[in-house]
Amino acid sequence: MRDAESSSPVPLPAPDLGARPHGVTVERVMKAPPEAVYRAWTEEVDAWFAEPGMIRMRAVVGEPFVFVTRHEKALHPHYGRFLALEPNRLVKLTWVTGALGTDGAETIVTVKLEPAADGGTRLWLTHAGFYNQTAARGHGDAWTQHVLPHLDDVLADER
Repeated sequence: MRDAESSSPVPLPAPDLGARPHGVTVERVMKAPPEAVYRAWTEEVDAWFAEPGMIRMRAVVGEPFVFVTRHEKALHPHYGRFLALEPNRLVKLTWVTGALGTDGAETIVTVKLEPAADGGTRLWLTHAGFYNQTAARGHGDAWTQHVLPHLDDVLADER
């Protein structure tokens, strides 16, 4: 759909999470500066999360993306679109996975970044829009115990 007064597409609205009120917020101090963390989320997802080469992503608000991860020898597609981007400060995107993830729900991941006193980054990640608290808690555990520590290690190795 195009805006009647321009040739630009009308932005799609963020998903309505009213019927899916469950979510989690995690906080972590990352070793890398905000610029590196932001770049990892917007340009280098296949360096730390997606399978190398199995990604189609451009960091543009409204732009859809797809990437594939590997977990326990199985491939898992992830779909979404960017909702907001503020360089080195904010990445907000939708996140859709299958039965072992979001169960097809279009959830929202918000990553807020702030410089930390030691030259690193204070990161707050909110993942909202789950059907139940069990799924939200499982994702919170994954972000806290596996995904963000792995990102921190990858970025530290690049320094």
